[in-house]
Amino acid sequence: MKLFFGEINNGKAIINDEEQQHIVKVLRMKDGEAIHVTDGKGNLASGKLVIEGKKAGIDVAEIKSETPDFSPKLHIAIAPTKNIDRIEFFVEKAVEMGISEITILQTEKTERKNLNIEKLRKQAIAASKQSLRFHFPVINDLIKLPDFLKNVDSETTFVAHCNENLERIQLNKIRKFENYTFLIGPEGDFSDKEILFLAEKGIKAVSLGNQRLRTETAGVFVAAWNYNKMI
Repeated sequence: MKLFFGEINNGKAIINDEEQQHIVKVLRMKDGEAIHVTDGKGNLASGKLVIEGKKAGIDVAEIKSETPDFSPKLHIAIAPTKNIDRIEFFVEKAVEMGISEITILQTEKTERKNLNIEKLRKQAIAASKQSLRFHFPVINDLIKLPDFLKNVDSETTFVAHCNENLERIQLNKIRKFENYTFLIGPEGDFSDKEILFLAEKGIKAVSLGNQRLRTETAGVFVAAWNYNKMI
């Protein structure tokens, strides 16, 4: 399946401008080839490619609406790494494994304060298309930890930290929910003050095993854990 991003309304589909350029200039697809377009909101248009000069369109044969999304839904709030390539790696792999939402989290030890969120969103779209997802994940802007906690459900929210002196439950001991939120700290972990603050908010701590994982590895680990629950 050749899947592209665009808009779907009233029985019509319009391929995104950048996608059109990619189809014509890079892929050099031919008029009449089978093509599929999704709006990332669960809608999928199928039909034949129509090439008109430098423009690419779709002659729609069928539209499927409200295709099923992944369940359970997973939201990971993760602190950005100093090396941006590592957080980009996390975004790509987590999206491929069905994550529903990613929030970039600013903590006391977060060193990187500036991020190209639009680039991360484009990477999430690319990973969604590659893995044939029709529901694209939400990529949220950088937010401070206290502000993020104002809108979470403590019952379904968990934090992965490395403080072995505090009680942490195993992932396989977590009850089954329809939605999960996980907080992943920065290089150097959450501060002791933040860990206590999270506990006061009723956020339960989890252990990701005996090894100390890097930030992006911890994020991918949790995404894989949730993906395994979908299969």
